[in-house]
Amino acid sequence: METVRPDQLTPQARVVGPDGEVFLLFPADSPAVRAATHAQDDELAAVLEITDVAPVSVPHRIRGRAWVSGWLTCVPGLAEPGGMMVRLEVGEVYVDDLWGATDVEAEDFARASVDPLVAHETELLQHLHAAHGDQLQELCALLGERADAALQEDGRRLRAVPLALDRFGLRVRFVGKQCFDARFDFPEPVRDVTELRRAMHTLFEAASH
Repeated sequence: METVRPDQLTPQARVVGPDGEVFLLFPADSPAVRAATHAQDDELAAVLEITDVAPVSVPHRIRGRAWVSGWLTCVPGLAEPGGMMVRLEVGEVYVDDLWGATDVEAEDFARASVDPLVAHETELLQHLHAAHGDQLQELCALLGERADAALQEDGRRLRAVPLALDRFGLRVRFVGKQCFDARFDFPEPVRDVTELRRAMHTLFEAASH
């Protein structure tokens, strides 16, 4: 019996189509491609598992997981030679992340818009972590009793690590004897990096007074 390696079932690229379907690029000899080819007109059920890992060094680095289940079919002609594009028709989605665990309807998944900061989040978080540690630390001033309780318990200065960033706000993980997260919402959703800079400046100013 042939043993399938995990990397053989990991898509080389993925993109969400206009109708909410997920297109996955595999090598042409991938077991996923073979299974979808052999299934032909039959429905081939599959689950795509996605793990979201924080791009900065922080305890408990996995920010969330998602499971997208549906049916696979091959889409010839969309990939370069040696590859095959596979279409996952989404049936249901389950997300377990920093915001909680929930089911997502296929229709809601299809209608969801991409966060305008998603392409920049890794670079922005790494920059905040490397160059703005003192300002992140000052955000403790906005936590009130929560920070005081953590300081009394630990007796040491809390370390602030930027954990997640989107158009609605910044999430920071405070690390001491125990870890806890705090969410700092922007006054209004930002639409691009320029608006983000203004929102971050406002946030840091509020913490410094």
